[in-house]
Amino acid sequence: MKKWLILLALLIIAAVLVVWLVGREQAGEPEAPVTPELPEEVLTTAPFTGMQGDGPYDSRAVMAVINNHPAARPQTGLVEADMVFEIIAEHNITRFLALYQSQFPVAIGPVRSARDYFVELAQGYDAFFIAHGYSPEAQQLLESGVVDHVNGMQYDGTLFKRSLDRVAPHNSYITYENVELAMQMTGTSPNYRIKAPYAFSAAGSNDKLGEQAASIEVTYGGDPLFASAYTYDAETQLYGRSSGGVDTVDKDTSQRIEVANVLVMEMAHETIDAKGRQEIDLVSGGQALLFREGIVQEIIWRSEDGMLVPVGNDGPVELMQGKTWVHIIPELPGIDQAVQYSP
Repeated sequence: MKKWLILLALLIIAAVLVVWLVGREQAGEPEAPVTPELPEEVLTTAPFTGMQGDGPYDSRAVMAVINNHPAARPQTGLVEADMVFEIIAEHNITRFLALYQSQFPVAIGPVRSARDYFVELAQGYDAFFIAHGYSPEAQQLLESGVVDHVNGMQYDGTLFKRSLDRVAPHNSYITYENVELAMQMTGTSPNYRIKAPYAFSAAGSNDKLGEQAASIEVTYGGDPLFASAYTYDAETQLYGRSSGGVDTVDKDTSQRIEVANVLVMEMAHETIDAKGRQEIDLVSGGQALLFREGIVQEIIWRSEDGMLVPVGNDGPVELMQGKTWVHIIPELPGIDQAVQYSP
């Protein structure tokens, strides 16, 4: 009898346990709140020009080193660049680092070799980097994987083609179709992933006081072939560019380069080898000039996450909507000697 009572008690306990487990399962554990997926932001304003209308502007930026030797002029693809950085490559010879994001050319070139500060800028702008060749410092950076890139040293004659009307090293070109192919080959994300720090305003909205500056000249050393001049057109409200006394035009279309903004940024430069290669301080900030709408403003520049930003006392200085040409010049002799302008 006693064993039977014990067995009955165990059966009752088991039944109660089964009922409790079934009820717990039916009730379910409290679920973590589900965070709704937000739609990706649609960029209706081009991040590097402030322009609207042809978006969405969701493509990864591309930055290409473009030759500026007189034997490489006129170049191909500069008209489409949102921004062009003109920087000394060696001695007082400059090269262009062209940034494409809102539109892309059919072809780019002549493409030339990289310097470490070109690579660092591409890293800051989260750009796919294009060059043909490299300095030892740039090669080390590229091989370390700091930027997604393609280089003509590995793809000369395949992705990069040589034109027959010029001689090396002034004749290497890449089509944008091959840029896209290179991005696929390297597993590069094709999407715009950063937030550009630039502020823009439309023509006619610039209320900053400044001197009239309809004519500008920026020089690098004493070689007139690398002197850049800009002439303001009050009708278009753009600056037409020339170099070495010749209009800067596209080789294929003969379209002249016209920009809404000319920025001049003063940076510390140091010659590091017998070939005249430079070390340039891209991070410390310094004096700058902004030319827009025929007016010049004295400002400063600073680095924001590797991007070069014009700023004033109240924060970022507004660029005029449109394309920008950025001159990076040595702090010695500095802006006062390198830049001349007149009404």
